[in-house]
Amino acid sequence: MKQLTKESLAGGAGGMCLVLVGHPLDTIKVRIQTMTVTPGLPPPYTGVVDCALKTIRNEGVLGLYRGMSAPLVGVTPMYMLCFFGYQVGKQIFCTPESFKNLHLVDIALAGGTSGLFTTPILAPLERLKCVLQVQSSQLKPGEKPRFSGPMDLAKHLYKEGGVASVNRGFMSTMLRDSVASMAYFSSYEYIKRKLTPEGATGPNVLGTLFAGGMAGVFNWLPALPIDTLKSRYQTAPEGKYKNGIRSVFSEIVQKEGWNTPKTLYRGFTPVMIRAFPANAACFLGYETAKQMLNWAWP
Repeated sequence: MKQLTKESLAGGAGGMCLVLVGHPLDTIKVRIQTMTVTPGLPPPYTGVVDCALKTIRNEGVLGLYRGMSAPLVGVTPMYMLCFFGYQVGKQIFCTPESFKNLHLVDIALAGGTSGLFTTPILAPLERLKCVLQVQSSQLKPGEKPRFSGPMDLAKHLYKEGGVASVNRGFMSTMLRDSVASMAYFSSYEYIKRKLTPEGATGPNVLGTLFAGGMAGVFNWLPALPIDTLKSRYQTAPEGKYKNGIRSVFSEIVQKEGWNTPKTLYRGFTPVMIRAFPANAACFLGYETAKQMLNWAWP
């Protein structure tokens, strides 16, 4: 139980580091994913740099941090649950041989377990974050936003559709995070092991940063298409997609045809630019906090 507690606390510290470093590019990712492209007209954003510049020009630098309060408030318990779930998964799927011999399937299944623990917190926070980010991108100069912040939006969504509206995208969030965490933890453990000098218990700081950063990249490769569907579903008007992300996918295929893969991976560049530094910070924060906890609570 002590180990589970220490892993959970260290995971919470890592999650806070991740949000502080990565939120600006997450804002850009969501705005690119959800922008409406009208045939014959240029897209609202031509790329990452264009989206960033237009956001700063229209809203100031703080526009890149729009909606951050929701994930920041929830990130500590969410990442505590993430690493707690990973530890539970290790107890279910892994043996000492799994890490000694790098049985990646065992480690991936343990990682996937974390998605079951984080979704109850993350799904409503993702719903609030995405709606606020898209709302800001659709404002005209001088126009006031419809919702003043996460609490104002949460009250509106609850009044509009109850708990179901606040939690729209629950199952797609769980699917995304379970798939992503399978790649996330298995790749981190693999790269971390390869960068650990013989006789040492772990890599140096640069090795930890690199392993964490690459884990973030591998995390998003299978998860981004699901995330695109989730973002569109969570920001759509009430009742537009009757069958959740399946309806979103059908609409994209109908409209985009052969360009469907490109659409599903829209936002790939900001995601990957964000993934490395944010997750490098996450795992460095996690490993540092774990060392401090082991020292203070042997």
